[in-house]
Amino acid sequence: MNTLPPFRTGEVRIEQGYVRPFDGVEIPFGIVEGSEPGPCLLVTAGVHGSEFCSIETAVRLMKRRPEEIKGTLVVLPILNVQGFHKRSIYIMPEDGKNLNRMFPGRADGSTSERLAHWLVTNVYPQADAYLDLHGGDLDESLAPFTIFPSGCEKSKALATAFGIPVAVAAGGEGYTVNSAYNVGVPSILPEVSGNGLWGEDTVSEMMAGVERVMHHLGMIPGPVQPALQTVPQFVTMWVPSAPSAGLWYSAKELSDPVAVGDVLGEIKDVFGKVLATVRSEKEGFILYRLTSLSVNQGEALLGVGTPLAS
Repeated sequence: MNTLPPFRTGEVRIEQGYVRPFDGVEIPFGIVEGSEPGPCLLVTAGVHGSEFCSIETAVRLMKRRPEEIKGTLVVLPILNVQGFHKRSIYIMPEDGKNLNRMFPGRADGSTSERLAHWLVTNVYPQADAYLDLHGGDLDESLAPFTIFPSGCEKSKALATAFGIPVAVAAGGEGYTVNSAYNVGVPSILPEVSGNGLWGEDTVSEMMAGVERVMHHLGMIPGPVQPALQTVPQFVTMWVPSAPSAGLWYSAKELSDPVAVGDVLGEIKDVFGKVLATVRSEKEGFILYRLTSLSVNQGEALLGVGTPLAS
């Protein structure tokens, strides 16, 4: 089919299949509609095709039964299908671009731009809330955090409900959640796991967060598994990029404290010559870092979380 089925029909149902938003792209979907009216929650995963924890969580969500929910649960478990099969890092193999930098996209653009445009114009506006699940790609480790659009209180409330200890206020064009917010849909991007790994511990952590959001929205009854802390630590994130290609040696581990001027790591050539020393411009702590020894110019090296002033 070329379009998704309607999200709200008033009928108890489970629909699964593939949608072809345009030639060359076919995406799996699952829709679960309950017997009672309620919100429509959209869940996507696999924007980055090798973030397997997020994908497995989305696959399990599609097994929800209609009698378990109010409203509609819409799941697109693998948006970057070719990236999933090819185990690519960040990019869509069709055009070599990072889908989560292409929003709001273009109808006449490359594959990732057209897919972003389809989501923004055809999918996001039908939802009442949106979760874009991520899981730390093959070359990055992270301490779990949730990104939400800065300035959106409803999105901030979703991040709080999800229950990860750190929530990042972010802005700017190019991203799934900001584009959803721009069309009026509160949205968050949770990150759990890292290096493409998935297991019962991390999938269960992400699933519990989704269920807390569904409870927050009134889609499922309680009790739900409580979060580790009632209110997350709210931060902004600064991400330095590699000034040159080479071998990356991080000086910091996850959650390490960082002061302004601290050495975050070095880039060396194969003979050990230091090509660049990366120092922090912010005070805070390490949220994620590149675990790959190889690095290319312009790639993200790590994320420094700086607590928001209360």
